[in-house]
Amino acid sequence: MHGSTYLSQPGILSKEELMTAARGMTTWRRLETAQAASICYITSTYASCSLEDIVAAAPRGLRWFQLYVHPNRQINKQMIQKVESLGFKALVITVDVPKVGNRRNDITNQVDLMKKLLLKDLGSPEMGNVMPYFQMSPIDPSICWEDLSWFQSLTRLPIILKGILTKEDAELAVKHNVHGIIVSNHGGRQLDEVPASIDALTEVVAAVKGKVEVYLDGGIRTGNDVLKALALGAKCVFVGRPILWGLAYKGEHGVKEVLDILKNEFHTSMTLIGCRSVAEINQDLIQFSRL
Repeated sequence: MHGSTYLSQPGILSKEELMTAARGMTTWRRLETAQAASICYITSTYASCSLEDIVAAAPRGLRWFQLYVHPNRQINKQMIQKVESLGFKALVITVDVPKVGNRRNDITNQVDLMKKLLLKDLGSPEMGNVMPYFQMSPIDPSICWEDLSWFQSLTRLPIILKGILTKEDAELAVKHNVHGIIVSNHGGRQLDEVPASIDALTEVVAAVKGKVEVYLDGGIRTGNDVLKALALGAKCVFVGRPILWGLAYKGEHGVKEVLDILKNEFHTSMTLIGCRSVAEINQDLIQFSRL
């Protein structure tokens, strides 16, 4: 799987999770922007609108699906088969959330979205109902490496693991025939004091020895950040929070502005370091003591 070959610029748009329709903050505005920019959009299990609506909003867009593994295997099977039939191009399995971490900011700010959010695609296969986030959609804490063969038996989609931070896990991912790895610390929200994604990237890239593609998620705020990630071996990057900031500021146009800023900053950085193409970006450009 060479998903990043579909990208017109070395960035991937949002990981869509708990976004609700407030002040124009709609999933499909981001989808339409992603489609127009020819970049990929990753839809989460916890998307707040249906998969069919997502496809309808951007029928020509490149879409991947991020699965949070449910204890009920039939629900996982149903979801995977559904996204494949709808034309999603890759299955991203979340491996760093056996349970939700201690998210103190949510507690401090009394964030209560999870009790109200309805997951339109995570209903009972028998009933077809929607379910509230926590009460009816637990995360399977028992998922292990041996389960990957079961997921692979369900789909022809390339499987990418999201949440890898160590050499050992990267080597196991290659051993179990996944197609890609997303180096991610889940936005720093799962466990305090874990390494930043950028700090774990070099170790993971070295461990896979070019056998699978490696992507970076987390901490991308400037075009210079994109350049550093590519120099350290990432095939492309994921952008999450900046997309939401742009959306909150100016809707669809704000998302486009964020992407344009990142793209222009990235091209400027390439010019200033003397790289004429992405192929010329390499690790020699990085001074690790000053990263």
